[in-house]
Parts: sequence; structure tokens; C-alpha cells
Amino acid sequence: MGKKLPIGIQSFESLRDDGYAYVDKTAYIYRLAHEGKPYFLSRPRRFGKSLLLSAMKAYWEGKKGLFSGLAIEELEKDNPDAWRSYPVFYFDFNGVNYRHIGALEGILDEQLRRWEAAYQVPAEKENLGKRFRNLLIAAKEQTGLRCVVLVDEYDKPLLDVVDQSELQEHNKEVFKGFFSTLKSFDEYLQFVFITGVSKFHKVSIFSDLNQLRDISMVENYAALCGITEAEIDTYFSEEIADFAERRKMSVQECREALKRQYDGYHFHPEGESVYNPFSLLGALMEKDFGYYWFETGTPTFLVKKLKDSAFDIRKFTDRTLYASEGMLKDYTGDSLDPVPLLYQTGYLTIVDYDSVGREYTLGFPNEEVKYGFVECLMPVFVTDCGAGSGNDIFTLRRYIERGDLDHVRKEFQAPGPISLSPASTACTRP
Repeated sequence: MGKKLPIGIQSFESLRDDGYAYVDKTAYIYRLAHEGKPYFLSRPRRFGKSLLLSAMKAYWEGKKGLFSGLAIEELEKDNPDAWRSYPVFYFDFNGVNYRHIGALEGILDEQLRRWEAAYQVPAEKENLGKRFRNLLIAAKEQTGLRCVVLVDEYDKPLLDVVDQSELQEHNKEVFKGFFSTLKSFDEYLQFVFITGVSKFHKVSIFSDLNQLRDISMVENYAALCGITEAEIDTYFSEEIADFAERRKMSVQECREALKRQYDGYHFHPEGESVYNPFSLLGALMEKDFGYYWFETGTPTFLVKKLKDSAFDIRKFTDRTLYASEGMLKDYTGDSLDPVPLLYQTGYLTIVDYDSVGREYTLGFPNEEVKYGFVECLMPVFVTDCGAGSGNDIFTLRRYIERGDLDHVRKEFQAPGPISLSPASTACTRP
């Protein structure tokens, strides 16, 4: 029987206690903890950000037993200051609907009240930012140690209301008053790590924290989230052998099919390619090449953004979609340009790079994303695309496979060539 696969498990402690497979990323945690203090990481949804922060929380809380046999245990063996229990403030913005006024303030108040009770700090009627500052002061005074602040999916209160500009601006102002504390209270902070899907550069969490290090496109951290080929060999060779046997394929054929379907994400032009972890684990569990990640949430607002901006959808596959690093890392929230958000949310990835012009070429990372996204585009760009209409996704795919693109061009209202050839799964080097 194969190992237990941690699909949907975001608690590092539960994962380790219950014997689930864990792809060891703790060497990265060690490097981050010893290299600096404030970090930001952008990765698509369901790419392992929450599990990463959960592991960081356990590390900073000194739960050494959970790291037995992992890389960080060996790395910290000669460090007399390792495994101290720091006060940790973990802000989790998942699991809440922010589409009404006051929702963001409510979740912040709820989390602050829990910590105020733990540190016996009166929950006075102060503003949220001042209450957070009071907590940092009390935690350091009571423990003698500086505080660790971990923020998971900071941008969900902004992405949830991407079509409600007034509410989005309101939530930005709430963040401004709350997280400005991280700029002025450096003496109380041991480590700060913030994750999200998008980096809204007009949000004060970035403009105020000038020293915040964005590692989203840093080569050394390109494989911090996601699963590499080497990690598949280390952790999942037995599961792939079982998968291949079930599908009546050779192991090599199975590996190649998995690569086409779920690999291809590049977060640096020279960084390792990584598989979507949610999809890979889903495929290994079900022993089927499904659309696991894409089915967890269709990008409705992104498709609408494409339509509103009159975006030429042929650029997705003809390798003429270009961007600068600044475009890929920052998102204003008020621009019609959908490309930065498509990259940050995982629907596009780096497929080529011009080092002279520092120009990135973008495309679909793999077949799961390519065919899933095309299916989402169909109702918007093709009239009468229901089953049996002759314009449905399956019929159009058959036209494409036999090279008859006249019908496809007509339905997509595209005057020029259309290419839906398999997405590249290897980043071309300059």
C-alpha cells in the first residue's frame, strides 16, 4: 500500500502526526530564517503556501519533534539558539467571504481577541493597528523574545472584491492602518513572511515596508512551492508505478503524461520547473489524468477581464505574449491589463526569456491549464457552445486535431491563425 497523500491538508502538524507524505521543504525554511526577516512570496492558489506557513509556524514555535528526519533537523543541530518558542502571530485570510463591508475588520478583530486573551492584554476600543502594536509589545515583554508574523493569503480580501472598486479601496485602507505596524516596530519583530497570489503594489503593506524582500521570482526559491522532478523520484516513485500499472502504461509513459499535464511552472527563467502539487497529488490518488486544480475554481473574473480588454486570445499559444519583471511582480488592481494577474494566478508561466532586453515570454504551463482555460473561454467568446451544438469544446478539439481550423476561427472571431498546440513544458534558455 502506498503512502498517505496529503490532498487538501494545510496543517503541518496534522500532516506529520498522521503520517502523510511530506515533500521536505525545510531547508528553504532554514535559509529564510537565517538570511533575513521580512519576505513576500506570490504563488497561485493551492500551490502549498498555507502548508509552508504552517511549517514555519511549527518551526518558530520550537516544535522540534515534528521535524524529525527532515533537512532542518540536521541543519540546526549545532545551533544553540534553535528550537526556541517564539511568540507567533499567524494571520489567515482564507475561508472568509469579503464581499461585504466590515468583513475584513471582523476577521482581524477575531484573531486579535484570541491573542489578547492569550497574552492577557485588555481588548480596549482601540483601532486595530494599535491593538496589534500592544500585542507585539506584550508578547516580547512576557517571553523575552521578538515576535514572528506570518500572513497567509493577504490579498484574498482584495481579490474577492476585484469587481467592487469602492470596497477594494476600503480594504486597502484597513490594511494600511493595520500592517503599517510592521514598518515602525522592527525592534519587536524576529521574522515576517507574507504570502498571496498577487502583489498589489499600491497596498501599504508593500509601500511602507521598503525592506520587504520579494522572493517570488528569485532563482534560489523557484521551487519553494510546487514539486520538482527530483522530488517526484524521491517521494512518489511507488505511487507512479501503481498509477502506470492501473492505466496499462509503462512507468516512463506515465511520467511523460504527468509532465505534459501538470508540470511546466517556472517562477524564474533559470529556476527549476515545478509540478502543480494539488493536481499531481490528485492524479496519484485517483490514478487518472484529471483537471484537479482547474476544477477547484474557474477564473470567472479573469475571463471577464479578457473580454473587457479585447484581449487577443491567440497570444496564449503563439509565443507573442511578453512582459517585464515589474509587470509580473506587481498588480495595480485598476488596470485592464490581465497579463500580470494571469501569471500570478497560475494560468500563464514563463516559457522563454531574453536576458538582453530582460523580456519574459509567457504561455500556458501545461495541458491541464490550457484545455481548462479554453473551456472557460468558450461561453464568453463562442455563441451557442452547449453540448450537441457542434461548437462545444469536444467538437472544436476534434477540428483542431485534424487541422481544420476554419470552423474554429469563425467561432472565435479570429482573423488570423489559431494554434492550440500542446503547451511547452520546458523553459527555453536564451
